[in-house]
Amino acid sequence: MRFLQPVIQFVLHLGYFGPLVMGVLDSSFLVLPFGNDIMVVGLVAHHRQSMVWYILSAAFGSTLGVLMLALVSRELGEQGLCRIVGEKRYDKLRNTMGKRAGLAVALAGLAPPPFPFTSVIAAAGALDYPIWRIGIINFFSRGVRFTVLAVLAMEFGQAVMNIVRSSAFEWGMIIFIAFCAIASGFSIWRWLRKPSNREK
Repeated sequence: MRFLQPVIQFVLHLGYFGPLVMGVLDSSFLVLPFGNDIMVVGLVAHHRQSMVWYILSAAFGSTLGVLMLALVSRELGEQGLCRIVGEKRYDKLRNTMGKRAGLAVALAGLAPPPFPFTSVIAAAGALDYPIWRIGIINFFSRGVRFTVLAVLAMEFGQAVMNIVRSSAFEWGMIIFIAFCAIASGFSIWRWLRKPSNREK
């Protein structure tokens, strides 16, 4: 089966623009766990000489997505964000972050799913943590994460490409894409829905 072959070829042809776009989507309101990680690994494994540019592109794209998310969260305020992420989760985030919002943002950028990346960034925005600090911290923490992945991709590049070309990987990606589409739709609905009278 070569269902995903055109998709893979398209991604490879996007070059430096691919991680940038995926970074914006992955770090905003959509649900794309490991989306940019997989893209960076695949691109570096295929074009080792461009590793630094892929890392920078992915980190910059992620930062753009994070800034959008933080700005919207600030506009919604604590009450609006509490409605979206749930009262218990928001209270936990607020109590945990406190004066350590910067550390929480850094950990969110470094940690893989299921770490609540979107919730942490949204909470930092709603709690009035400086937007410029969120952006800078996210850029460097994501940069570290993508650098580690890129080095691993260079070390095991051929093995990575063999896995990508396998039928098992393609079926897994089809399921993964379907999951992301459903989860992203639900995420967008939560952010756009209007509060009920009981929630006002």
